[in-house]
Amino acid sequence: MIKVIYPGSFDPITNGHVDIIQRLHPVFDEVVVLVADSLNKKYMFSSKERFELCQKSLEHLPGVKVDVYDGLTVDYAKNIGAKAIVRGIRAVSDFEHESAIANINKSMAPDIETFIVLAKPELSYVASRLVKEIAVNGGKLTGLVPTIVEQALKQKINK
Repeated sequence: MIKVIYPGSFDPITNGHVDIIQRLHPVFDEVVVLVADSLNKKYMFSSKERFELCQKSLEHLPGVKVDVYDGLTVDYAKNIGAKAIVRGIRAVSDFEHESAIANINKSMAPDIETFIVLAKPELSYVASRLVKEIAVNGGKLTGLVPTIVEQALKQKINK
């Protein structure tokens, strides 16, 4: 069984994330969407909320599992026997950062490969940070996030 990990903060999960996961789904036996929970980052949604939004957004994909982890992704990968980590990039500007992460992961876990997956051009502008900004300012979220996420954003902002 070949497992792959797709880590991220998913604050919130976007249609760009979902697209990458749907593209990974037929290639790997198991896709683990790993919700990062870093103490150094401020999130709009708690790790529990992000976990639940990911689960609900991906429930149509058998073999996709969602988990939360606050350590190094390579340590998580070793613990579950994953052979690969996927990092998504939207634009060339993401490449340098993602390349550095891939290289440091390779130095810590030489037997785990990192694959870079390009966002589809029609979703390359969708970023969680921008989605939150649009939501806070009352903008239209259709096509940017799953419906469940759009509802959660509106509810969070209206509190």
